[in-house]
Amino acid sequence: MEGPTPLEIARRAVQLARAAGAEQCDAFVSMYGESNVTVRLGELEKLIEAGSMSLGLRVINGGRTALCSTSDLSPASLERFAAETVELAAISAPDEFAGLPEPALLATRVSADALALYDERIDSLTTEQKIAMAKACEGAAFAADPRITNSDGASLSTRSGQVALVNSLGFEGTYPATTISLVVEAIADDAEGKKRNGYWFSAEPSLHRLADPEEVGRIAARRTIDQLGARKVATCQVPVVFEPMMAAALAGDLVACATGSALYRGATFLANRAGDVIGSPLVTITDDPALPGRLGSRPFDGEGVATRKNAIFAGGAFRGFLFDCYTARRTGHHTTGSARRGAESAPMPGPSNLVFEPGTTPPEEIIAGVSSGLYLTTLMGSGFNPTTGDYSRGAAGFWIERGRVAYPVTEINISGRMDAMLASIDAVGSDLAWFGSSAAPTIRIREMTVSGT
Repeated sequence: MEGPTPLEIARRAVQLARAAGAEQCDAFVSMYGESNVTVRLGELEKLIEAGSMSLGLRVINGGRTALCSTSDLSPASLERFAAETVELAAISAPDEFAGLPEPALLATRVSADALALYDERIDSLTTEQKIAMAKACEGAAFAADPRITNSDGASLSTRSGQVALVNSLGFEGTYPATTISLVVEAIADDAEGKKRNGYWFSAEPSLHRLADPEEVGRIAARRTIDQLGARKVATCQVPVVFEPMMAAALAGDLVACATGSALYRGATFLANRAGDVIGSPLVTITDDPALPGRLGSRPFDGEGVATRKNAIFAGGAFRGFLFDCYTARRTGHHTTGSARRGAESAPMPGPSNLVFEPGTTPPEEIIAGVSSGLYLTTLMGSGFNPTTGDYSRGAAGFWIERGRVAYPVTEINISGRMDAMLASIDAVGSDLAWFGSSAAPTIRIREMTVSGT
């Protein structure tokens, strides 16, 4: 006999917390099964099958908040858990900004059908099929070039489950979701005996969107071989062309500065700059949780608030921050429906599907417009200060000479200030590409400092 659903468990947790004295409360339940198969050198190296269901309960009494989680969902344990969470709230420090969303903000239509977040074909994949896909991916990497001599393995992972959210204001919402991802890392030796490695991946909520396993392997092999013979370069100030994956990473660094959490902590260079023109007119960055078939899509946010598309930058102007209810109240704003939530974590604002909107210039033209500069394909380290905007990252890629990619470069560093970098974007490509829940095209920054390390 099947047990209770995530929605039924969340509903029961709220009922029990209310009975124990909770003024406001919400319950988030996550149920999922996951698998991972890893092959290396053509042999199965790892096989994992696991599943779990967990509950996060948040109780707010007079601004005093407690958040607890459990995976023991038996009736007696659930009743005890709810009572203990209420007791913990009573001894916590009060916070005038704590509270559930205003009822008018809650989503009224919570169907996820139009978002295409669940693919039953992922659930129906057999272990043998998953192993075959991982082997095909790694095999294609080896077959692509004889200089590929080793591999760090190819892994295929799946996740299938359901989330549910219920609160004491009457909101109830649930939706299923699947994820499938494939990643491979290929290794080659250059003339000096140094190991050069390159990886590639695909991650999607549906099987039909997943990149062909052989193509993933071939791209990983090409990215590895392209690094053979990499050189250092002298320190200079030159244009830097970010390939789409690197542009998506740059947008991710930027949006971390555009959350309500960063704002109220004073940890963002964007403070007090909403409405200012910071980037070039080519810079438009949006966050859209309503895109069908994308990993970050959701019918409601982590507090039950109706989700919506939010413009972070539009034509170079900074439009504003992403807020959940708490950070919105604390900073005198309104929630943007951007709360993210897990069973073990409180709601916090963050992006869903982050998109650096494409332009109209072919990427070949962007490169052709550089007489001498860097085509960036790799970023390393975490040298970005969100408070000041200072940006300095280890990097690798290719040197551009007279409008053409000339040779690979490595052991370099790129640096600048994020606001100046945004203002200096003078080309945005037409080649939008997705990387999980982020998307970006090729972009070019007119000038950055590139230094040898």
